[in-house]
Amino acid sequence: MLRLPRNLVCAAALSLVSTVLAPQAALADAGFQKWVQGFYGTAAKSGISKSTYNKAFKGVTAPDPRVLEKARFQPEFTTKVWDYLDSRVNPYTIAKGREMEARHARTLAAIERKFGVSASVLLAIWSMESNYGEILSKTDRLHYVPQALATLAYGDRRRAKFARNQLVAALKILQSGDITTRQMTGSWAGAMGHTQFIPTSYLAFAVDADGNGSRDIWNSIPDALATAANLLKKNGWRTGQTWGYEAVAPRGGAKYKGQTKTLGQWARLGFTRPGGKGFAYGDRRAELKMPGGANGPAFLMTKNFFVIKRYNNSDSYALAVGVLADEIAGFGGVDQRWPRPPGTLNVKEKFELQTRLKQLGYYDGEIDGNFGSGSRAAIAAFQSRAGLTGDALPSQKILQAIRRYR
Repeated sequence: MLRLPRNLVCAAALSLVSTVLAPQAALADAGFQKWVQGFYGTAAKSGISKSTYNKAFKGVTAPDPRVLEKARFQPEFTTKVWDYLDSRVNPYTIAKGREMEARHARTLAAIERKFGVSASVLLAIWSMESNYGEILSKTDRLHYVPQALATLAYGDRRRAKFARNQLVAALKILQSGDITTRQMTGSWAGAMGHTQFIPTSYLAFAVDADGNGSRDIWNSIPDALATAANLLKKNGWRTGQTWGYEAVAPRGGAKYKGQTKTLGQWARLGFTRPGGKGFAYGDRRAELKMPGGANGPAFLMTKNFFVIKRYNNSDSYALAVGVLADEIAGFGGVDQRWPRPPGTLNVKEKFELQTRLKQLGYYDGEIDGNFGSGSRAAIAAFQSRAGLTGDALPSQKILQAIRRYR
């Protein structure tokens, strides 16, 4: 993430797998070690004992080099909105969400009754944060949280204050006994558990939903989902209301972008829902957003959209949560076309290309619509076999060629 807002609780993946929880013992860094020793004075003022501090930093002799590298890249703020949505709202995440809804129906129903947040929204957040927990086993993406936060505090001037505050909070969590040092894994920014809470947000919102005496968002799905629901509720979630509406803008409607009006006022300006449908609850206020520009879909965002942004302060993130929640619940997704560059693929075509590459033996990864190194290598192999040239990126040209290939 390029920006770290006060209530940021989202980052990259984490895990409980003990084999990767030990701090990195890279080449010792004398400056870093001096910083760690000196920071105890700050931690002590917040009630952190010397024994907790020593246990937290046992074996930590150098910064985590991956942290600063990852800190430079945040897809929420750098990826085109349609590509961002494709990778997060697609046949895989929708089907998996419905599967998890059935598997955890009783837990989700109990959380919804207590906090007033719909199951589909919680499932969408769980998907966005850890792929329904799947990422918890991706050991190469894990960071030992105290080391990661100390790395940011020591080596990232922009995030130093944030990291110091989060580090003290992480030490408080360890001191409380909710989790052990070997289990305190998280993202490069210190986000933890199935639903990726940074330490200060954990302290503010963590819930012991399964009643076992600890608030364990790493191992307990009920605790993790209830903690997410508690954050939304305490930030003003409006039970029974949507996050917003996809809208068809009238000619010249883009000039209203960023303005807030009642849904009735938007309707009088010529905004409709796809298919010509009107808006219920005309007195509710909504802000016009057009994340794909004047030629893309319009959205009228209501209060709950901005509550989702308290989880992650990104319009793309909040939109993805809302659209995925609607898809899981069976309401459908975005009807209008995004202004994709000529020759690029939509999400269904990305899945088709991966599927065909797998059927032909070029690809052995997940069919998930994400074109990482494995998918690109498969495209390159197909291009070589078919006598094609190119940059190994998914495109209409590649899809058309593989459709013809025998």
